[in-house]
Amino acid sequence: MGQSGRSRHQKRARAQAQLRNLEAYAAQPHSFVFARGRAGRGVRQLSLDLRRVMEPLTATRLQIRKKNTLKDCVAVAGPLGVTHFLILSKTETNIYFKLMRLPGGPTLTFRINKYTLVRDVVSSLRRHRMHEQQFAHPPLLVLNSFGPHGMHVKLMATMFQNLFPSINVHKVNLNTIKRCLLINYNPDSQELDFRHYSIKVVPVGASRGMKKLLQEKFPNMSRLQDISELLATGAGLSESEAEPDGEHNITELPQAVAGRGNMRAQQSAVRLTEIGPRMTLQLIKIQEGVGEGNVLFHSFVHKTEEELQAILAAKEEKLRLKAQRQDQQARNVQRKREQREAHRKKSLAGMKRARAGVDGDSDAEDPGVPPESEGAGQPEEEEDEAEYFRQAVGEEPDEDMFPKAAKRRRPAGPPGKKQQGKERSRGHGRLWRQREPHQEGQCSQGDPICPQVRGPAQPTSQLPLILFSAASRKTFCGPCWWVSSWWPWPATAWPSTASAHGSSARGTPPWSFQPSWPSATCSMP
Repeated sequence: MGQSGRSRHQKRARAQAQLRNLEAYAAQPHSFVFARGRAGRGVRQLSLDLRRVMEPLTATRLQIRKKNTLKDCVAVAGPLGVTHFLILSKTETNIYFKLMRLPGGPTLTFRINKYTLVRDVVSSLRRHRMHEQQFAHPPLLVLNSFGPHGMHVKLMATMFQNLFPSINVHKVNLNTIKRCLLINYNPDSQELDFRHYSIKVVPVGASRGMKKLLQEKFPNMSRLQDISELLATGAGLSESEAEPDGEHNITELPQAVAGRGNMRAQQSAVRLTEIGPRMTLQLIKIQEGVGEGNVLFHSFVHKTEEELQAILAAKEEKLRLKAQRQDQQARNVQRKREQREAHRKKSLAGMKRARAGVDGDSDAEDPGVPPESEGAGQPEEEEDEAEYFRQAVGEEPDEDMFPKAAKRRRPAGPPGKKQQGKERSRGHGRLWRQREPHQEGQCSQGDPICPQVRGPAQPTSQLPLILFSAASRKTFCGPCWWVSSWWPWPATAWPSTASAHGSSARGTPPWSFQPSWPSATCSMP
């Protein structure tokens, strides 16, 4: 069996044909038709009918939201290949129609004096002819009375011609022409008549009965004796079914047209049926750009040459100031960028110096450290030594011993909450019972003690309480005052214990009380 499907040459030819069709379609003009602002139900329906006229080279399902601006539509139109905007808007007094050419303009603004929707036009006809096949191809544009009436009239004609693809009359296929768009200019009233028609081609030169036989719907011949009666007299046909034709619509077809009897080189009549919408337009102004720019023409406002020169000078001055502001802003941005770069380099250099100081010799002098900050840590060290001496000896140091720390000395008082929390976390939260020495004048470790000795050991429940407070710091020796000063509960009573250092009696800590510094003698006589 042979290979099924298309050959390689057929596939290549089909791909090339599709590419040519895409290129031809992209070269044709495309449009957006939409309404802006609070247009109302009638104007929005008119925009949909106008979109129907521009098919198939328009966005049929285009949706514009309230927050979308004209710049958003222009930004989207570029990648999609859209070349024209048809915008409808409504004010308190009038309805306007704007025709814009993208991307550089111009913009034509029309005022809609009258309009009729498609549904109203179709309902007024006795027989209408409109189907979906008519909108598969763009309509045929017909411009009437656009003569030498001024540059604005010529510009209008050019804008309407560019709305639709150009036609080569020698190569055009008549079967693709199903609709006609007529725009008529009235020089007296300076108004435009916008009309949309459906085209139908029928053969001529035959009787009404023969025309009926050639149609798709076959006539009713139940009351006829012979077919010759239908061909000769047209019996059974109403007068409305026979439309009058004349020289105004009869022509010789250059090629065969779809339909029975429309043969090449035969006489056929071209009939038009209006399918809407219908509008009466009046040109208001022409602007240079897309929705903005210089006004090239205005129907109601006329300015002299001096006024135009003044307007142009003011606009040039505005553009010059804008360019000056942009240059200043660019210089400011460049200056800030250079400052940030210099700051970054300086920060990196400082980080490198600090890293080199840590890794290298610690005695090396850091050029980034100011000389004022070299002795900043000395007062803190002296203050720590003074506090250490104060806690160990129980007396205030002389002024000449720690001259800088004497000025910053903190008042003696109970420890703060932070120190109390630390002691509790270590397990010192239990009440200690003050140990007493074995004999008066000397502790069990051989250190001199206070003369306030309680005598022989007593049971724990009968031991008296010894009050330690900041006021009694001079009545005790160094080790005793050290206990009373750093304990988390100042001015709290602890009963003396019956055992010596290191005793494990109830209420005593599990370790012995031995200060690591040499004890001082008591200040008591």
